[in-house]
Amino acid sequence: MSARHLPPYWVVIPAAGIGSRMRADRPKQYLHLAGKTILEHTLDCFLNHPQLMGLVVCIANDDAYWPDLACSADPRVHQADGGSERADSVLCGLQKLSGLGASDGDWVLVHDAARPNLAVTDLNQLLETLADDPVGGLLAVPARDTLKRADAAGRVQETVDRSVIWQAFTPQMFRLGSLREALVGALAGGVAVTDEASALEWAGHHPRLVEGRADNLKITRPEDFQWLEQRWKA
Repeated sequence: MSARHLPPYWVVIPAAGIGSRMRADRPKQYLHLAGKTILEHTLDCFLNHPQLMGLVVCIANDDAYWPDLACSADPRVHQADGGSERADSVLCGLQKLSGLGASDGDWVLVHDAARPNLAVTDLNQLLETLADDPVGGLLAVPARDTLKRADAAGRVQETVDRSVIWQAFTPQMFRLGSLREALVGALAGGVAVTDEASALEWAGHHPRLVEGRADNLKITRPEDFQWLEQRWKA
């Protein structure tokens, strides 16, 4: 499917976290990597894509770094308040999209602020695969290593069948209305919403897994940053 036949879409980037595990002097999305902040690299893949309708970045109220980024002045980029949890930020982002003219039937991609190595081929694969899907889905990678289930004392209880285990990545792609309803319902039910797919699962849906590249890395710890820094220097 050529780019002009891929479905149009909106993007929400929850970026209100502080990334305490990075032990840095600023939120991890504002660390500099190859001449730009991580967040700028994250946005680039979407801002360079022809089917983007608009993008919302959800930031903390006391974020002093976002206004200094050139992309904050891009007319396709909008700001929304970030919440205390990821799901709260995403809901604020969806509300902002509705105010920008997005309809409940529009596709929305939610992507981690600190996942800057998304390949355009993966983005296109996600859009193409899910264009007519009744639910939506997410980029993911099949588990490669042997997996163990542990008890509270840290001892192995069993080896898990890795053939049915996938590691969830982003973007995660769902219809705006369905995602909003699932998030609102899950939060009201006290469900731990770790990603958008988990909210859709709680609502009784079965998101589709779309295999992507394993190097679509989320920067969580210093070694993640160092790995990507070395890779981009090569």
